[in-house]
Amino acid sequence: MAAVARRRRAYRAAAVLTSLVAFMGMALLAGPVTAAGGAMPCALPRTDAHHSLGTDTWDDAYKRPRGTFDAALVFLSFPDAKPKTTPAELTADHFPDTSRFFEETSYGAFHLRPHSARRWITMPRPSTAYGIQRDWDPERRTDYLRDAIDVADPRLDFAKYDVVYLIADPDAPGVDSDATKVVNFDEPVEVDGGDLRRLVTVFEQSPPDRHVLAHETAHVFDLPDLYQQPEDGKADWDTRVGDWDLMGSQFGLAPEPFAWHRWKIGWLGPRNIDCAPARHGVTRHSLRAVSAPSGGADGAGVEGPDGTRLAVVRTGTSSAIAVEARTRRGGDASVCREGVLMYRVHSDTASTQGPVEVIDGHPGTSACLRTSVHPALADAPLGVGEGQVTEEGVRVEVTGRGADGEWEVKITK
Repeated sequence: MAAVARRRRAYRAAAVLTSLVAFMGMALLAGPVTAAGGAMPCALPRTDAHHSLGTDTWDDAYKRPRGTFDAALVFLSFPDAKPKTTPAELTADHFPDTSRFFEETSYGAFHLRPHSARRWITMPRPSTAYGIQRDWDPERRTDYLRDAIDVADPRLDFAKYDVVYLIADPDAPGVDSDATKVVNFDEPVEVDGGDLRRLVTVFEQSPPDRHVLAHETAHVFDLPDLYQQPEDGKADWDTRVGDWDLMGSQFGLAPEPFAWHRWKIGWLGPRNIDCAPARHGVTRHSLRAVSAPSGGADGAGVEGPDGTRLAVVRTGTSSAIAVEARTRRGGDASVCREGVLMYRVHSDTASTQGPVEVIDGHPGTSACLRTSVHPALADAPLGVGEGQVTEEGVRVEVTGRGADGEWEVKITK
């Protein structure tokens, strides 16, 4: 009876699903907040914009990714298809690569531990009955999620897991790999004595798109999409950030998260960030590459890894220019051009609407034409001896590079 009651509550809650966060860009209701670097003068305010990049507070509707998170992988088959792969094979498509990505980009502060089901769970309807597609009909999407929770509940204790991935049989006729997204609930679904706030729905073919699960998982930690979605779906999606950061493109040459993203979710702390003074003047900064591992014996400390990883110039109430170094190591091993990267951040701009815009240090030129997702920005970083004045009147110059690999930067406001 208790299980039936839980499922009935799930049915009621599932009827009020929000639009998919990865593509609809709609804001959740504001949740409780906790301080997140608010004492720093260059911390932008968190706003009601969906996945706001404000760094002064943390939205407690999301779990901060530190320590170990347990992730459940649930495998869903359908009556109209016999799976051609096994849960073990599909798990290997994503792990340990996804866990390794987060461990390295968090400087050892975050560990994602997968728990994979061994058997398929059969959905009650054929795959074609759900209308699975990128811009999914809300009612049919609700049917899918309601059925998935219903069939998984007897086999899975949802309350034990920090992240739940619903992985559909990729070879079922009604499955569209373009539909992989994160779903938020307007009201948490009460299951197994806990509140289920969001699910990752996975429809990837095998092998999957590069970094797809890391991208979707980052939404669970309140990070926004940085691409733009053209109305007709045919224009360039990657003009805002190009290859830089996997929240722009999963296929980019430089998938390392921006230092700003790492600051927002707590992997960088105050000792890793230089705030340029609000007054006019000159400041100098030594920047260690964002992909450089922490030098501490214990990995990332409470306040973050060693070295300055980000310099910030506040340009408005909800805007700033961020300056960081990108080099060929870690996730950026295939980066097209090394150097000092600049980008604008707007904390009042929603996911997919342009919360980050990379500033092209070499306008009018392109690079890595065959491999970059947007060659015009592939050579965006400034090299030693180069400088640029932004439209906000901020001049950034790279004055040298030390023996330890740090980039020496002069900022004039």
